[in-house]
Amino acid sequence: MPEYINLQTTATPVFTSSSFDVIQVVRRYGPVGGMERYVWELTHELQRLGYRVSVICERCHVEPPQGITVHELGEIAPRPRWLSLLRFSGRVARWLEHNPHPNSLIHSHERLGCHHVTTFHGPPFATVFDKPWWRLLSLRVAMQLFLERRELSVSRYVVPNSEFIKQRLAYYYPELAHKLAVPIVPGVSASVCREFRAVPADGGVVGFVGKEWQRKGLPWAVEIIAALRRTRPHLQFYVIGPAAADIQHLFAEWQGGYQLMGWCGQAHYAEFDVLLHPAKAEPYGMVISEAMAAKVPVLISDVCGAAMHLTADSGAVLALSASLETWVDALEQQLNRNEAVPQFKRSWREVAQQYEIIYREIFKAGLS
Repeated sequence: MPEYINLQTTATPVFTSSSFDVIQVVRRYGPVGGMERYVWELTHELQRLGYRVSVICERCHVEPPQGITVHELGEIAPRPRWLSLLRFSGRVARWLEHNPHPNSLIHSHERLGCHHVTTFHGPPFATVFDKPWWRLLSLRVAMQLFLERRELSVSRYVVPNSEFIKQRLAYYYPELAHKLAVPIVPGVSASVCREFRAVPADGGVVGFVGKEWQRKGLPWAVEIIAALRRTRPHLQFYVIGPAAADIQHLFAEWQGGYQLMGWCGQAHYAEFDVLLHPAKAEPYGMVISEAMAAKVPVLISDVCGAAMHLTADSGAVLALSASLETWVDALEQQLNRNEAVPQFKRSWREVAQQYEIIYREIFKAGLS
């Protein structure tokens, strides 16, 4: 079994937070997605802790925050993805060469080849080795595997953002498992909490949140809700994330009972009676922890990394292979709750402080 780096301990500081700069690298800077929100919140908390923080990105999607320097390198065509990643990596390397930062720690969230620490936000591409051999015979696969291995090989520390990702990385890259730190899972921001209310026996509101609607199980969620509406005819289904035009076909046989809301903020969590998240693959699932922070019960699949935080008081976890009847019954149970859900809490300050320990180890060993 590989040994993992456990840096979640208190150590004697050998520097102050102003001793060096922290450069965060992400292609899209701003709260415009799960990974992007992670970086957005982390940079703010590091800045509040006294670090000099700068960001290298393709584009900043919001007004640059005060006190954080943002360097935009220009947007790159997103397809093919491997070429986009390679081009961005090259631009970052050239920018660093032309703008030396000798006292800067580089923290990447992308497929770079010039960083001290990298955070892994999704499952490794190396899962392709579990597929038929002919799936490996393409330039796209070869380049994705090259970029992934380079990212892991160059980094001093690799920080998975969930236990699931840590296990996958150790499995596919056992020779690099010694670089793996204990996962640093996302925090949750303060949100409007759901006030406890009894859900009408024939109604209620079930929410689904996620732009990548296929991977996050929206078609299966539609089947579950449609089946439950036979006994709860006034049940409402709110879908947040995907564009309405992309998913309207899933509701072709529905006569009302749903709202396709596109992408919007956390305020809608308080309107849900249950969050339904039957994802096919979900390394973490920030929408799950955000819902629990808003005191909304959740029903999720067993492949969600955020299941580690779930207790019976907060909701239920079902096998993705469970029958439609099983999912419908479980959702019915969550709607029939007779007491409030405990609020899940994890601050982004905790996330930044966990990274601080890793930064300290890198600084002690030398940045060069």
